[in-house]
Parts: sequence; C-alpha cells; structure tokens
Amino acid sequence: MTDLPGRENDPNENPFAMFGSPEQIAAAMRQFADMLSASPDAGPVNWDMAKNIARHAVAAEGDPSVMEGERRQIVEALNLADLWLNEVTALPSGVVNPQAWSRSEWIEKTVPVWKQLCDPVANQMVETMGGTLGAAGLPPEAQAMAGPLMGMLKQMGGMMVGQQIGQAIGSLAREVVGSSDIGLPLSDTAALLPGGIATFSEGLETPSEEIRLYLALREAAHHRLFQHVPWLRAHLLGAVEEYARGITVDVSALEEKLQGLDIGNPAQIQEVLGGGELLKPEETEQQRAALSRLETALALVEGWVATVVDSAADGKLPSSAALAETVRRRRATGGPAERTFATLVGLELRPRRLREAAALWKALGDERGIDGRDAVWNHPDLMPTADDLNNPESFVKGEAELDLSALQEPKDDTGP
Repeated sequence: MTDLPGRENDPNENPFAMFGSPEQIAAAMRQFADMLSASPDAGPVNWDMAKNIARHAVAAEGDPSVMEGERRQIVEALNLADLWLNEVTALPSGVVNPQAWSRSEWIEKTVPVWKQLCDPVANQMVETMGGTLGAAGLPPEAQAMAGPLMGMLKQMGGMMVGQQIGQAIGSLAREVVGSSDIGLPLSDTAALLPGGIATFSEGLETPSEEIRLYLALREAAHHRLFQHVPWLRAHLLGAVEEYARGITVDVSALEEKLQGLDIGNPAQIQEVLGGGELLKPEETEQQRAALSRLETALALVEGWVATVVDSAADGKLPSSAALAETVRRRRATGGPAERTFATLVGLELRPRRLREAAALWKALGDERGIDGRDAVWNHPDLMPTADDLNNPESFVKGEAELDLSALQEPKDDTGP
C-alpha cells in the first residue's frame, strides 16, 4: 500500500521512489538523451561528449583560429630552437612537422592520451556510482528487479564523469602553452598555442620573441626525449595507469553526497563529482612504488629539459634565467595543469624534485660530457633512482667506476 501517510517514499513499497517521481526521471532522461548515445563498447566515458564540453568551454571565452602570421612565427621559433638544441644534446631532433594550434585544436589532438590516462579511474567511478545509486536503500528483492535500471545508472555515471573531464580539459586548454606542459607525451607533434603564450606572457617585462623562443626550446627538448627514448612513453604512462588502478571511490562519502540527490538537476549532479574528493588512494605498497617511480621520472624529464634549455639559451636569450625561474615556480607550486590532472585522476602531477634532478644532469654532463650524459637515457636500468637524487655526485662517480670495471672484466678473463 502506498496510500498510507509517510509510505509514498518507502523503498519497500516503491523501489524506485528514491530516484524521484516518474515525471522527474523522464525529464532527466530527456535532458541527457543526447549524452547517452555512446556505444556500449566505448568505455566508461562518453569521450565525444567530454570533448564537446571542453571545446564549448574554450569557445565561451574566445578561441580564435591561428592566423597565418602567428603560425609562421611559431613554426620558425620551433625550428630555430631545434637547431640550438643540436649544440647541447646528443639526442636527435624530435620536431618533424611543427605546428601552431588553437585551444580547440589542442583539445582535439590530446584527447587520445587523456582517454588512456583517465579511463582507469573513470571506470571505477562509474561502476561504484552505478552500484551505489542502484543499491542504496533498496531491499535485496528490489535490487534483483532493478537490473535494467543499474545499466542506465552506470551510463549516467559515465556521462557525469565525462562532464567533469570535459570541463577540466577545457579549463586546462585555456592555460597550456604547448603539448608538453604536464611533462607527459600528450601528442607526437611539437606544437605551441599562440593564445597560451599570450596568457603566459601576461605581467612579464620580456620581449615576446624571447618568450616564444624559450617556450619553443622547452617544447622541442621534450619531444627529443619522447621521440627518441623508446621506453620513456610507456614508462611514464604505465606509471600513471598503475597508480590510477589503486584509486578507489570513497563509497561512504559518495553515499552521503547522494542523499537527497535530484537526478533531474544537472548542477547538483555536477557538484557531487566536483573537486575530486571522492577519489581516495588505497596507499598500497604497489601504489606507493608507482607514485615514487612516476615522480622520479617526471623530475628527471623536467630536470633534463631545464638543463639542455639553459645551455641552449645561454648567450642567445638575455632573459632565459628569469624565464626559467618563472617556469620552475609554475611547475613546482602546482599550476593549472597539475591541479587539473589531480581532478581527473586523483594524482598531483608535480615534479617535486626538479632542482635535485637538474643538479644531477648538470653534474653528469660536467663529468661525462654531453654524449655520456644523454647515454643514460638508453635504458631504464641506467636511470638514476629517487635515492640518487639525494646524492647526485655519488651517482655520477659510482656509475663511471661501475662502467669501467664492467669493461675490464672480460679482458681479465681472456688474458694469457
């Protein structure tokens, strides 16, 4: 009976009452119909929807197409920067087809890598949300009857996570200057964004040409690593994925937020996912190891880039030291890129030990020369560890002695 006072919302009488009236559910379904069109095999997130949300976010604040003059300036800057890098690194050029992108083009070009990075956590979010939304307050017999509803709720969960991802990537697109801001290979193409360079330049009393060339040096240096160190891409992305697999959803916090949720209110639904506080690391030994490996790798990438860029800019860009400090502060304090990534996968993507890594690469170059320094990238087993960042000089000297003894041993074994 549902006509008794207080019984109209009793889940034992109406197992779907917690989701609102039939009219509310129908309205919500109509409102989200175009967002639920993804193929069942498309994964946990409707990425077409996420991409559209991101593009709308940048268009709302103005995202003009790249003018021919801007394109020419950026292509010339990347090509010139690449020539300067030839003098300071043994790694060959990674700039094949330099490009200038609008913010919308940056979104389009980088979504495939964002998908790889975000899907592991998104999948757990969707599965947990579907189960929690469907089971909360329902008796066992009602849960058994709610199978089709569970599938619909998981689809809605994917839509909700996609909304958050789209808004976060759109926010990030308004700040980035190129394809390598977060230290990960978001694209195989070296590219800079005129709009991002303009935002970066605000408040700096430095000629625009110097700023453009300095940022081109950083972009070109990143691509030398990503294009010519075969294991690096898989190492970085694999560490992110392994860490992400250890992220869980705080079910108790989710249940608390879902109390009184009106599924016909998109703003309230978005608020449930806002801020990333539902993401909770398990802090397992495996996850701590993945995090340590990722942080060390990011620091080594950023430290090497800073080292070779400083060398390439020395004597050519008078403001390079000031620009280097601006970039260091932006990376070390957690700029928009790092905060956005934390929202997407629950991970602060910050090269915390940038100065130690840069000191190690400089010491390595002083001791072994450019070829010896860059040869360390030949294999992951040759790379410095987190402990080596504490004592870079010990790593430099120790590795040299080890290499020498390894070369001499075979001669002793084959002597007369």
